[in-house]
Amino acid sequence: MSQAEHTGAPTPPAALAGLVGTEVGVSRWILVDQARIDAFAEITEDRQFIHIDPVAAAKTPFGGTIAHGFLTLSLLSAMTYDAVPPLEGVVMGVNYGFDKVRFLAPVSAGSKVRGRFRLASAEDKGGGRWLLKHEVTVEIEGGDKPALVAEWLGMQVVG
Repeated sequence: MSQAEHTGAPTPPAALAGLVGTEVGVSRWILVDQARIDAFAEITEDRQFIHIDPVAAAKTPFGGTIAHGFLTLSLLSAMTYDAVPPLEGVVMGVNYGFDKVRFLAPVSAGSKVRGRFRLASAEDKGGGRWLLKHEVTVEIEGGDKPALVAEWLGMQVVG
């Protein structure tokens, strides 16, 4: 789903200050199955056995294969399209990086994850550019600890 397809009402830039500190959205659950993990391993050339060899991974403390941390992190793009309403008049958004990323719990093959987004800051950079920081928690369905927490920066350009 692209930002243009997001079902939430666009947020006027003038309303951003009032949203700082609040949860702005929660994504759908996304299945992280072995096929997705295997495809990620191939494209990134990270074929460590804990990700792609169920027999060998079963002998580890994980008890089976787990998703790459970077796979879980990469799902933030899809999650944000689900959860975070675009800015009104947005013409593009770009990934600006992270202030913090911590991987807290492994995502076992077959698990579902979702993202919970809290707007931490919104900075008007001028020229229609807004630097938004979201505190993101990726939850594992039925898990007691999140898969990851991150402070994610995105530059939104409105026209």
